[in-house]
Amino acid sequence: MEAPSIKPEKIKLDFKDSKYATGRRKTSIAKIWLKKGSGKIYVNGKNYEDYFKRENHKMQLLRPFEIISQSTNYDVRCNVKGGGLTGQVGAMVHGISKALLLFDSELKTTLKKEKLTTRDSRSVERKKYGHRKARRSFQFSKR
Repeated sequence: MEAPSIKPEKIKLDFKDSKYATGRRKTSIAKIWLKKGSGKIYVNGKNYEDYFKRENHKMQLLRPFEIISQSTNYDVRCNVKGGGLTGQVGAMVHGISKALLLFDSELKTTLKKEKLTTRDSRSVERKKYGHRKARRSFQFSKR
């Protein structure tokens, strides 16, 4: 007898009257759907607490809502791909901030002051030939 396989169910959410925005960070791209709701955040069909294990990722994700003091007024559905978890969180924060501006344009000064509406353009520097890494050279041997 085989044990039945238990798969986590993908949650279907109704986001018909929602605002859409795209966020980017490093090589991650986050597609964000934001609507008025009760503060639920889903990332790739999972709850954000199950998707992001680190505490600093969770805090970073909730930062735009804490800045505008409305952490339980919006529901978020997100599809994110590419990069690592830190880049994905950064992309989500960028997308959430842009979607919040679509709801209320008066928040722009508050979010812009915290630099959440601008894309963080920093990315990994490429490796150069004749070097071990991007800037690190091979060890020089005199003899």
